[in-house]
Amino acid sequence: MPGTVGRVPTPPAATPEPSAVSQVAAAVLAHPWVDTSLGAPQEWDPSVRALVDVLLATPVPMALYHGDEFVMLYNQGYSELIGDRHPAALGRPAPEVFADVWHHPGVGDVIERAYRHGESYLQKESVLPFEQHLGAAGDHPVFTRGHSPVRDSTGRIVGVLTVAAQTTQLTQQLQSLSDFAAALSGTLTLDDVARVTLRYALHAFDADRVSFAVDDGPAWRLVRRLRGELLDEADERLPPLWRPTPADSPAPVVTTARSGVPFFAGDGQPLRNSAVDRHDQKIRALAALPLRSAVIRGGLAVGHQAPHGWTAAERALLAASAELVGQAAERARRFETQHGTAQLLQRSMLPERLPALPRLRIAARYDPGVDGNAAGGDFYDAFLLPTGGLGVVLGDVAGHDVQAAARMGQVRAALRALALADSRPDAVLTGLDRLVASLGTETGTQELFVTVVFGVVDADRGEATLASAGHPPPLIRHGRPDGTATAGYVDVPTGAPLGLGCRPRTVTVPFAPGDTLLLYSDGVVERRWQDLSAGLDGLAEAVAGAASGDPRALCAVATGAVAGATEDDVAVLAVEHALKPSRSASMEMPAEPTAPSRVRHWLTAQLTEWRVPEAVIGAAVLCTSELTTNALLHAGTAARVEIDLSAERLLVSVADSGTRGTVTRAQTDTLSSRGRGLGLIEQLSDAWGTDPTVRGSTVWFEILVPNG
Repeated sequence: MPGTVGRVPTPPAATPEPSAVSQVAAAVLAHPWVDTSLGAPQEWDPSVRALVDVLLATPVPMALYHGDEFVMLYNQGYSELIGDRHPAALGRPAPEVFADVWHHPGVGDVIERAYRHGESYLQKESVLPFEQHLGAAGDHPVFTRGHSPVRDSTGRIVGVLTVAAQTTQLTQQLQSLSDFAAALSGTLTLDDVARVTLRYALHAFDADRVSFAVDDGPAWRLVRRLRGELLDEADERLPPLWRPTPADSPAPVVTTARSGVPFFAGDGQPLRNSAVDRHDQKIRALAALPLRSAVIRGGLAVGHQAPHGWTAAERALLAASAELVGQAAERARRFETQHGTAQLLQRSMLPERLPALPRLRIAARYDPGVDGNAAGGDFYDAFLLPTGGLGVVLGDVAGHDVQAAARMGQVRAALRALALADSRPDAVLTGLDRLVASLGTETGTQELFVTVVFGVVDADRGEATLASAGHPPPLIRHGRPDGTATAGYVDVPTGAPLGLGCRPRTVTVPFAPGDTLLLYSDGVVERRWQDLSAGLDGLAEAVAGAASGDPRALCAVATGAVAGATEDDVAVLAVEHALKPSRSASMEMPAEPTAPSRVRHWLTAQLTEWRVPEAVIGAAVLCTSELTTNALLHAGTAARVEIDLSAERLLVSVADSGTRGTVTRAQTDTLSSRGRGLGLIEQLSDAWGTDPTVRGSTVWFEILVPNG
């Protein structure tokens, strides 16, 4: 019979100490095998005995199905797989133990085939059929199982050996790689690539340290993540903290980026010559792979604090990950080059600074549409006129390309020149109409579409004179003594867009102290799925309900007044006729670690000199400290701190030249990874917001000053 064991007498094996064997091994040694097809242990065939010794000593789940009845003998690892079928399964026939699943495909048939025909069989990436191991709510561990015939010393088949290796981690890593590729496909900048890469690598490889480096001219810049770093959703949306690194740095991630040769260390001190702190010093195993790209050099490194053997599967997964990162980094480098050109062009088209006047407060906000990669055609301007009035303008040149931006620059420059010669709004737009028509003839195109609204604000007379060429109507917020407000659109004859024979007419309306004039582009109110009137109503309602008429606050309110995203550019300009002149001051903050402390001292001294209540000073200093710290950490550039004090409120803003982008209220819990975040500002201020501009970001807050 093929299931009969050759009974070759062997000396009885010494019984191991109980502490040296597992509970299952002890149960195996104590089981009455003499009553089974295996017989007494001292009579087992040497080959079978050797196999059992290996089986009991290994942590890998293994089971022996012996003889025609497939009597089961297994180890600790296998007992955990079969759950509550153990210990009753020990020494019993497998068809009885697994009676509920034995006849299912891939269970009894594969064992019987290995036994009857002597064929080994490999079951790849499958879930165990045992009910006890199905896990919770679809969480099914995946195993690869091998079934091999067992032969005695004479070569006869006496059983089947099953070895089960859990491959859930590998399966999860492959799925994670797919998710990683999808996440990278949505990245635009190197900051985005770094953020996604660090998050993925830290979890996919169960690493203690991950670093990512890219070339930065002749030198390098490097960013890392450590296991256990406290980062919330808001931190994840912020640019990572890059560290400049010398061209000849000995850091393995830089070395492999320079040479293009992967680096693997299983145990040692791979970061001994480049460690920047104790976290680097603890790393004992490290893998560093170069990025494969034609336009960018870089590297990805994954480290562990314990010795780690880099398996072939891990190396392949790392190589695939580095390949994906290289492709994403190349796209990001190309995008940033194009984006930088567009941003440089946009900077030259918009005013560097808006006028600072005692009775008129001015603010503007610009959000590029599409993907931010193209220079837009929206523009705004505010400038003093020879008559003493303030000229304000907001316009829109159709298009999102370099040509649209160039036309926008021509229109803006021509408008200012015309206004300085004759500030009457109708005369300015008439002259501008002729210019646009001339440009259309010059380029041989009739597709030059330009709308604009221009006005002159006279604070002494308390009035504003406005004219429009096809542009949405201006909005005026009227403040009341009780703190409430109303908002209404100015009935300006719209007329035709510029270049189409525009015949503008002017209208003069009261603009009293406490009023705020708002000019905006159609991207603020237009949405594809709703009527324009709904957007206009939403804007008026939001502006009327704003906490104050402060122009910076109203710009933020206006850009978020209408729900839904827009692909168009968004530009807003607001002018407030203040009830009383305000006092203002500013400070340039260098990109140095001591800068926040210097700002705190300056702000405290300035507000004390202005006799601001102590409670307001304390709140303002705390909030400003947080903003300057964030600007230093996350933008990495110098910043400008501005304060403006009126009888009603204190306004503080911090403007950087980085690319941090908009911060929304949904992300305020812990914005700063080193501080208490913008949640603190939300608690201590009466209003706050961010103004993304072509030069970076401005974060501001407003604190109402109590009367008396």
